[in-house]
Amino acid sequence: MASNEPAQVPQSDQNTQPNTTAEPVSEQPVTTDVAYSVFKTWQKKTIVLAVSVSAVFSPMSTTIYLPALNQIASDLHATSSQINLTVTTFLILQGIAPMMIAGFSDSAGRRPAYNFCFIVYIAANIGLALQRNYAALLVLRCMQSAGSSGTVALCNGVVADMVTSAERGIYIGYTSATPIIGPIIGPILGGIIAQYLGWWWIFWILTIWSGATFVLLLLFLPETCRKVVGDGSIPPPKLNQSLAGIIRERNRARAGIAVDAAQQEAVRKNYRLRFPNPLSTLVIATDKEGALILFCGGLIVALLYATTTAIPSQFGKIYGFDELQLGLVYIPFGSGSLISAFTSGKMIDWNYRKHAKRNGFPLTKNRYQDLTNFPIERARLEIALPLLYLSVLGMIGYGWVLDFRTNLAGPLVFLFIFGYGSMTAFQVLQILMVDIYPGNAAAATAANNLFRCLLGAGSTAVVVPMIDRMGVGWTHTFASLTWLAFSPCLWVLIWYGPRWRKAKKMKKDEKEKANAEKAGMEAEKPSEAAEPETINEDTMDGKQLEETGKATAEAPIETRDQVKE
Repeated sequence: MASNEPAQVPQSDQNTQPNTTAEPVSEQPVTTDVAYSVFKTWQKKTIVLAVSVSAVFSPMSTTIYLPALNQIASDLHATSSQINLTVTTFLILQGIAPMMIAGFSDSAGRRPAYNFCFIVYIAANIGLALQRNYAALLVLRCMQSAGSSGTVALCNGVVADMVTSAERGIYIGYTSATPIIGPIIGPILGGIIAQYLGWWWIFWILTIWSGATFVLLLLFLPETCRKVVGDGSIPPPKLNQSLAGIIRERNRARAGIAVDAAQQEAVRKNYRLRFPNPLSTLVIATDKEGALILFCGGLIVALLYATTTAIPSQFGKIYGFDELQLGLVYIPFGSGSLISAFTSGKMIDWNYRKHAKRNGFPLTKNRYQDLTNFPIERARLEIALPLLYLSVLGMIGYGWVLDFRTNLAGPLVFLFIFGYGSMTAFQVLQILMVDIYPGNAAAATAANNLFRCLLGAGSTAVVVPMIDRMGVGWTHTFASLTWLAFSPCLWVLIWYGPRWRKAKKMKKDEKEKANAEKAGMEAEKPSEAAEPETINEDTMDGKQLEETGKATAEAPIETRDQVKE
């Protein structure tokens, strides 16, 4: 919600005497006394938990399918290459589909987007459970990916709707936990189901689970999109309303809490139910800051996918593990990722507070703050960069202990280090994207997802052939050095990011000012046209005077009187 109150000045800058070195008011950090969100802390945590659970379906649908590939190929009389194509197309759609749904949710609201995603996902799972044809499998897997992948972008969008930059780290940590759990338990669960019930039961169980989740979201998840409900106090349109939302609006009415008419009018003006459009995501992907973050984040995930994809072949060949033992190898990596999800948020918020204090920036929770003059890139990346370098060292160590066939404890320890460092760094970059594009959080996450999936798909395709040619040690060393070669991009972001953001905001403000002036000039034109034209007879020749007198005689009385005057 916009506020007309003046910007707050840090206490250290408030003096009784004029300070000629102080920043002008327009350059000082802007905050308001109006709550950023009306949702209480326990409500925010409940909502974040609900959307985090919904986000588990995308990564789980990727991995729960893998143990059954041989069974499916046999039953459908398809080759291994054909079945692997269903995995490739799933990853491609997983990167592209959120581009469509994210921009739609940023304007039309989160709930309609969630409804669309779950309807498509549930329908695809039912079809996958019933089909016995390869072509149907390929098409329905694409539908399954399109329906599930949008929930990850929506999850981060919901967090951005309710949580400010000052406390965003801890909440993003929560949302990262369930998507991490999905790839870990997916292969184990899929293997058990395929072995004891048959591969089609994988999709029936996903149908039941997602259907129950959809019913709960349909009944209780409130609309949070700020372009639809503002700070959460504006009643949403019926399409965006939930049962819990109706009850909450009645309770607020009974308590005598009035709706802000100005905010409601502004929200209704911006509310649009448009056809999904990937343009907002593409705009972010082509922005300088956005492109650097997306590329570096995509490289992190490419290293992550390359490492985890090669685990079955390498541990099977070196240590002679069977399928169950190979599944257990992922536990150290998953444990490091989970610990990262629950510890990195506190580090991120602590570093934000440190920079806020150092820059005299008013630290307020649940209040909107303009970050134009705050070094948000440095505050975030000071946490990410050390852990990125740690994960690179972990990856190199992991490759060489495998190459030398050391005790099993060696690669497992390095997998834990790599999982912790890489996941923390990736979470930080996700948070930074939301900080820089707060009004388009879902679109920013969708752009992140696009780079992640495409680069990840490429890395999984080349890692095993590279290991066969170069050896596991040199392959992981080459991949790590490749990332180190591009790591200066993040240092460039620290140095030039604030300048780019400030220039972009000035350009936006100038454009809005020009549009406002143009609208004002157009509004004045009718009034100017209504004013009577003044006739100066001293500057007219005889013919003009004659024509004017004739027109005056033929004009109505009021007009003739005006001409005489």
